Amino acid sequence: MRLVVVSAGLSVPSSTRLLADRLAAATAAQAPAEVRVVELRDLAVEIAHTFTNGFPGRELSAAFDAVRAADGLIVVTPVFSASYSGLFKSFFDALGATEQDALAGKPVLIAATGGTARHSLVLDHALRPLFAHLKAVVVPTGVYAASEDWGAEGLDGRIERAAGELAALMGGPSTARKPAGNTAGTVAVDAAQVVPFEERLAALRPAG
Repeated sequence: MRLVVVSAGLSVPSSTRLLADRLAAATAAQAPAEVRVVELRDLAVEIAHTFTNGFPGRELSAAFDAVRAADGLIVVTPVFSASYSGLFKSFFDALGATEQDALAGKPVLIAATGGTARHSLVLDHALRPLFAHLKAVVVPTGVYAASEDWGAEGLDGRIERAAGELAALMGGPSTARKPAGNTAGTVAVDAAQVVPFEERLAALRPAG
């Protein structure tokens, strides 16, 4: 499987990239996948040129191809003015301009970083509506990391929960079969038994 991580961090080192890497590692541990990281900072000039000449450059085009081909997507942005960054939004605007339904049906884990916990609502007020508009399947748990969250209780749990939800939608082994070596009571799974995305997503939602 292919897992693509889109990181919109601007600084080096970047807390946004750190969160992206931790989410990717947690997801890949549950749904073994080839991980590719797209650093938007390195694509900023090509993203800008796309809006003036109408065509993505070579590196940006390769990033678009990776996103389209991904079995799962992790997107992480720093918070600016209580919303996602302009670079983050421009990347997905440019992707949509090349293919309107590029993210249709694709499992996406949304995440953000900021200086204060007050901006945590960016996940539900900005990121979730954006990817719903792009027709992606957004996992129920989003991850927000404020400055005080690093090294504190709670962040690891949110990362693991969100990663598990994304892994489930990607078809991770923990949702389809028991660990190797424990064959008692196992049942072979064929293509007819594959659970559709909609049913998997419904199973992840809290009851009631």
